[in-house]
Amino acid sequence: MEIYQKGKDYFEVAPGVWGKKDIFVNFYIVQSEQTSSWILIDAGLKTSYSKIIKLAEQLFGKGTAPVAIILTHGHFDHVGSLKRLAAKWNVPVYAHELELPYLTGGSAYPPPDPSVGGGMMAYMADLYPKEPIDVSENILALPQDGSVLSDFPEWCYFHTPGHAPGHISLWRESDRVLIAGDAFVTTRQESAISVFLQTEVISGPPKYFTCDWQDAEASVRMLTGLNPDIVATGHGKPMKGTNMRTELTGLAENFRKQAVPEHGRYVPRPAITDSEGVVSVPPKTAVSYFALITIGVVVSTVAFSWALLAAVNNRSR
Repeated sequence: MEIYQKGKDYFEVAPGVWGKKDIFVNFYIVQSEQTSSWILIDAGLKTSYSKIIKLAEQLFGKGTAPVAIILTHGHFDHVGSLKRLAAKWNVPVYAHELELPYLTGGSAYPPPDPSVGGGMMAYMADLYPKEPIDVSENILALPQDGSVLSDFPEWCYFHTPGHAPGHISLWRESDRVLIAGDAFVTTRQESAISVFLQTEVISGPPKYFTCDWQDAEASVRMLTGLNPDIVATGHGKPMKGTNMRTELTGLAENFRKQAVPEHGRYVPRPAITDSEGVVSVPPKTAVSYFALITIGVVVSTVAFSWALLAAVNNRSR
């Protein structure tokens, strides 16, 4: 699927749906079919703030603002710029009611599991921000009937837990467009190489943050049953058509083999959460320290090489 158009640094997913990648995560803008209003879906990393503003102004002009921000979930790479954006635009932020504890300072998420996935993005999971953010002044729970906003009757949402307790995915029936968040993704998010190359492959939710594999499998099966024509996810490029559906069906039918790690903190039993946040988590799984040391050596070598190259370049000027 050729998504980037010449001269543009964002991609068009479908009519009225645009997205942009910041380092390794995507955020989306959706325009209403009924009015000129628009919403932002997810808020990326802390570095995404200016990129989100730029995308909005490229699409709708300087000084534009959405009618709301909708979150698929509240992990750090989806809410990095949320507080700044909510303050700038003074708009409501909507999330599933089971995500509210992690967006109002009430609870941290279940701890990540760096022992799963077998890639650098997974091994570094303990280094990612873990504390909840607090946007209590702006946050609202999405309606329980699956509707989004009155200006967006063509869109609905489905509760798709597993990766996060209150994770949602958004659906437009008219052209079968699915914004899946991290319920599944279109690259191997655990692998830094796949993330860098944006290798296109339907994959399960990022393993290192997924805290309930049984729910995650049920969510993928439910979304597969929608028979989407276009999927846009939190990580990786949008995909469409027959090949995408074949891969998605394969993931749903072989989820435990393709997506669930053989061992891991949340494999034998999930984290227990409720409307107030985390109740209990299973014991921590040992991480391969050899793998961590190897990654440390590689990162240090790359950093040293860049520093040496920079020094040589400066000296030659």
